[in-house]
Amino acid sequence: MVQATRNRTGFLLDEAMKRLLLTASIVALAGCAPAGKDGVAGSATKPVPITSASGIELVLVPGGTFTMGNAGGDPDEQPEHEVTISPIVIDKFEVTHAQFDAAQLPNPSKWKDNPRKPVNQVRWRDAKQYCNERSLMEKLTPCYDEAVPGWPCDFSANGYRLPTEAEWEYAAKSGTSKPYDFGDAGKLPQHAIFTDNSNQQTAPAGSMKPNGWGIFDLYGNVSEWCHDVFDPGYYANSPSENPTGPEPSEANPKRVVRGGSWKATANMCRNTFRQGQTTGDTDACFSTDFCGFRCVRRPSAEELAMVP
Repeated sequence: MVQATRNRTGFLLDEAMKRLLLTASIVALAGCAPAGKDGVAGSATKPVPITSASGIELVLVPGGTFTMGNAGGDPDEQPEHEVTISPIVIDKFEVTHAQFDAAQLPNPSKWKDNPRKPVNQVRWRDAKQYCNERSLMEKLTPCYDEAVPGWPCDFSANGYRLPTEAEWEYAAKSGTSKPYDFGDAGKLPQHAIFTDNSNQQTAPAGSMKPNGWGIFDLYGNVSEWCHDVFDPGYYANSPSENPTGPEPSEANPKRVVRGGSWKATANMCRNTFRQGQTTGDTDACFSTDFCGFRCVRRPSAEELAMVP
């Protein structure tokens, strides 16, 4: 079993990493404009495409401040509030069958007809286990402590983990404050596999156009597990820096799922739309066939130096 140092406070970085993030922020600020009408401040908005040690395509997203939520959205998307996010490295595509199988884990997916399709019907713990295995494959320190109930996340580890809800929305909005970063819902069929064009199943990852930061399938194909416990009223009390969601109040709480899926309506594909799903971790017959995920991790010093 993989063990990682437990860190429940989130983002308690060592002094060396703090200096690296400060340097990255200075570099990013030097090349960006002041905050504009789209609500982003302190972000270079010039993500850097990179490739992991195991050959997986990623995007290094510089840190910044953005407006999270939607004043005109559902009640659980309110109130709008400013959030600051540290730099992250995020998967360019949702985790595919080929990637999941490379970690030699049992694949619970409903559709396995194409190795480039995203895994689906994945439990929250399945996703976390993959993150740990991929970390080990790349000689990184796993984030999840499998020896402790609930597999708590050490946010200071350099391995892969699920994104926080705030990180996911920051990456999805790509420097805008629009429900769809590309414009209006009329363009959604160009950017997402959803109920109108899915033929009631998933499609190969990257089949549609990426968002403004070069990240694919954020609006559709499969919805994506996040780290956070789901709380409809959390935005009223959310911290302003790197929020990680509320502490669990029960043994197996609902977790946040973000992004549209092959069975989602256009409204459900909005980048501020929130869902809470049971994790399936204790369900032998878990059949939520629209749940998949993508991974994030902290950037290395060498990667941070690549930020324009």
